[in-house]
Amino acid sequence: MAPSQPDDAVARAVADAHREEWSRVVATLIRTTGDWDLAEEAVGEAFEKALRRWPADGIPTSPGGWLTTVARNHALDVLRRRTSEQSKYREVAIMRSLEGEADADVEPLAADDRLRLIFTCAHPALPLEARVALTLRTVAGLTTAEIARAFFVPEATMAQRLVRAKGKIRNAGIPYSTPSAEALPARLDGVLAVLYLVYNEGYGPSSGDAVLRVDLAAEAIRLTRLVVSLMPAESEARALLALMVLQHARRAARTRDGELVTLDEQDRALWNAAEVAEGLELLASAPGRGPYRVQAEIQAVHARAVDANATDWRRIADLYAEFARFSDSPFIALNHAISQGFADGPAIGLAELETLAASRRLEGYHLLPAAQAEFLTRAGREVDAAERYREAIALAPTTPERRHLERKLAGLPGAAGQNPTPV
Repeated sequence: MAPSQPDDAVARAVADAHREEWSRVVATLIRTTGDWDLAEEAVGEAFEKALRRWPADGIPTSPGGWLTTVARNHALDVLRRRTSEQSKYREVAIMRSLEGEADADVEPLAADDRLRLIFTCAHPALPLEARVALTLRTVAGLTTAEIARAFFVPEATMAQRLVRAKGKIRNAGIPYSTPSAEALPARLDGVLAVLYLVYNEGYGPSSGDAVLRVDLAAEAIRLTRLVVSLMPAESEARALLALMVLQHARRAARTRDGELVTLDEQDRALWNAAEVAEGLELLASAPGRGPYRVQAEIQAVHARAVDANATDWRRIADLYAEFARFSDSPFIALNHAISQGFADGPAIGLAELETLAASRRLEGYHLLPAAQAEFLTRAGREVDAAERYREAIALAPTTPERRHLERKLAGLPGAAGQNPTPV
């Protein structure tokens, strides 16, 4: 160790270690102790000790190894203090396992441990909201308060959600393991669905006043990168990462003065060119025709268009038709109808949207009347468009979306907008 590191250098080193090492060290401690709470406590104590010790002792050459050793020693101390006769023999066995690893190189186990952790957190026996919360807490290292803020629930509610999830893992005997080769594809789908849900909540928050949550979207991307690094042969994981990166590249252009800016109105010079290039490269290396691959291709069409008018809406409509073969979701049907309208004209779009409205599958969803309003505007039917905008405004779940629709309504006397829907 180099002596007397400046406090700001230590803070950066601890932050970097937290980002890179949290899941690995927690996963190792969970595997060894079988106790999720003890593992998190021990790793948290290790990071606190790093903040106290590294300024004087210097930043270790291997921060992950230092943190693992300190966390393991803390777990041993806790176990030695436990005196319950009922758990004594089990804890002696755990202590021996921990002591046996004291001088072992933990790195060869890191990938397996983290895979076990990810698949356990996203186990299908857990409710979906618990899977999301547990993944963010245990794999990403977010605090309970941070997760609660991300999903707009009280901290106590989120704490109970995490307690129940860990209790179910313990009481239901959910194994801390990676699925067998036969079960892996189905279980991986569940992991990717959790990560995509986290990303979508960052890209377009479902409630509250935020236009987007860059921190949450970035965390989902980081976790997806981790899955790709641990499972490089899984094409759909790579495709999901491509999808996220291509959308995330537009984040700087999606707001202006705190207001939502739709895709057709965005300044494409603000798009992150390096991330667009990375997303396209990831997509090129993701063979197959899975649902994330198809969605990523849709984003790639937008990414390649030099401006909104150059968008290949026929290609997008075809891709949404392909996407619909994976799922009967009415949201996919809505996007397919919108893309058909942009490809073939507002009359076609309105006919498709009317068919969808008649099915009542999207009743109460604000983007259906909003899309109808846009095509009615393009068709010159401004009175009908105003009616649909008012309906959409009444249904909009967030303040930014409501304000955006109100601006659209206020601008109706002007010329019809171009390509108004994707954001």
